[in-house]
Amino acid sequence: MKEIEFLSILDKFGHDRLRVRLKIDKGELVDVVYQYEAFILEKWVPIVRYDCAHGFFHRDVLMPNGDKEKQEISIDNLKSASKYAEQDLKDRWEWYKERYLKKMKKR
Repeated sequence: MKEIEFLSILDKFGHDRLRVRLKIDKGELVDVVYQYEAFILEKWVPIVRYDCAHGFFHRDVLMPNGDKEKQEISIDNLKSASKYAEQDLKDRWEWYKERYLKKMKKR
């Protein structure tokens, strides 16, 4: 089994990034993790993660207090799910970050 992991910078300052981990077995994508992370208060913080843990493809929106909002994403195959996760995080990372920061202020 081949595992590929890489980071992709999302903003011009390098404070927001996409962490990607793909597992490929015999040419077939068998597992994915797409995680949006932001550099907040001098550390990298995971804010949104797509993965197949728990036996199904889903999105975890992580909260400053440690809670998670889990939402199942019904997509036919892992290749399409992977594309969906990547596009969502590239398109909406600023919105996810703004939401996270607002929740930090309420604590």
